[in-house]
Amino acid sequence: MTTPLPPTPSQTVGPFYGYALPFAGGGDIAPVGHPDAVTLHGYVYDGAGEPVPDAIVEIWQADPAGSTAGAHGSLRHDPVTGEVVGRDGTRFTGYGRIATDADGHWSARTLAPGPHAPGAVPYLAVVVFARGLLHHLHTRIYLPGQACGLAATPVLGALPPERRATLLATPEADGLHRFDIRLQGEEETVFLDFH
Repeated sequence: MTTPLPPTPSQTVGPFYGYALPFAGGGDIAPVGHPDAVTLHGYVYDGAGEPVPDAIVEIWQADPAGSTAGAHGSLRHDPVTGEVVGRDGTRFTGYGRIATDADGHWSARTLAPGPHAPGAVPYLAVVVFARGLLHHLHTRIYLPGQACGLAATPVLGALPPERRATLLATPEADGLHRFDIRLQGEEETVFLDFH
């Protein structure tokens, strides 16, 4: 009889290499030239307030009608160049994967999501991968004008208003919103636990 081995401990996430994870046009979720497109951008900061230059921000969201189907082929890659093959720029995909630049900045062009269920508050689901993390982190982005009723949602209603505010994008200009992701510290973004 053999003795079972203990579980292997988690490894930290990253560093990320340019092959297979980031892809060209990863932040182009909305069709090119769509009149209702909005741009989301921000920075990923570590616990010391320093920008994280090697993080990945993934966005998963419903379309304006609330459908989460997205366009087929959003993740197909050319085996030679590694470029995205399935994204043609004319259909809404509902998915984006954006690598932060050397300054920790990320940006995505998308459409405001619709509610995925009657009475639900629309949001963009965000997954963050970064150095030093044992597991990726889940959070949400709520756009101004769509965030009414956050305090009444079961999960977010339990948060103090100042913590809930870390999930709200800040308008900077018409169609431009900022959402910084703080991995630790006093202004840490609210992260959700999924089991």
